Amino acid sequence: MNSTQTVSEFIIVGLSEFEDKKTLLFVLFLLAYTNILGGNTMIIYLVWTDAKLSSPMYFFLHNLSFVDIVYTSVTILNMLSGFLTGTKTISVPGCFLQMYWFISMAVTGSGLLTVMAFDRYVAICNPLRYTAIMTRKKRLKTRGLTDLYVNGDLSACSSSVGPGDSAWGAPFPPSPTIPNRVRHFLCNPSSVMRLACANITVNSRLSLASALVALLTTLALILSSYAAIGASICRMGSWEVRRKAFTTCAAHLTVVSISYGSAAFVYTSYRVG
Repeated sequence: MNSTQTVSEFIIVGLSEFEDKKTLLFVLFLLAYTNILGGNTMIIYLVWTDAKLSSPMYFFLHNLSFVDIVYTSVTILNMLSGFLTGTKTISVPGCFLQMYWFISMAVTGSGLLTVMAFDRYVAICNPLRYTAIMTRKKRLKTRGLTDLYVNGDLSACSSSVGPGDSAWGAPFPPSPTIPNRVRHFLCNPSSVMRLACANITVNSRLSLASALVALLTTLALILSSYAAIGASICRMGSWEVRRKAFTTCAAHLTVVSISYGSAAFVYTSYRVG
C-alpha cells in the first residue's frame, strides 16, 4: 500500500454502544437542540427589537446566544444525522471544518464571558461611570479584541492538529492498525491526531498548551473581575443592597461555572482517564 495514500473520510464512533437506543437518543438530542435554538433565537430577536434591552450586557448576551447556536449546530446536527440515517462517516475536509468551528465558537464563548465579567465589574464597582465607560464604540472594540484573541488561539490550534505543514496535509493512511475511527461524537483535535501516521507528541503538547491558554487566561480575568466585585459588595451598607448587587451576577456566574467546569472535566478525563 502506498504510504502517501490517505483516507477520504472518518468514522465517528460517538454513542455507537447505544445503537439499540438510537431512536430515543435522537428524540432527546433533537428536543435539546430545538430548545437551544429556540431560546437563543428568541434572545437575539428581543435584543434587536426591544429598545429597553439596549444595555451593554444584552449586547454581549445576544452575541453569546449567536455563538451558542453555531456551537451546538456544529456538534449536534451531524450526530442527529447519524442517528436518523445510520451513516456515521464524515469527510476529511468536513471533519477539519467541524473542528475549526467547534474550537472557534468555544474560544469566542470564553472571550465573551470574560467581557461580560468586566461589564459586571464596571456596573457594580464604578456605577456612576458605567454609561461613559461601556459606550457602543467601546463595546464594538471589545468585541473586536475578542475576535483577535480567537484568531490567535486558532492559529496555534490549527498548526497543532496535523503533523504536516497544516491540518489539511496531515497523513492519515488507511491501515488495519490505525483505523479511521474517531473515538468521539465529533472531530475532536486529540481524537483526530491519534489517527495520524506520525509522531504527534509535539502536536499534542501544542494543542494542549493552546487549550490551556484559552481556558486559563480567560478564567483568570473572570476571577479577577469577581474578586474586585466581591470586595466592592462587602463594602456596601445593607444586606438588601448586597443581595441585589449579587443577583445581577448570579446568572453569569452560573454560566461560567458550567462552561469552565465541563471543559476542565472533559480535558482531564480524556487525557488522564
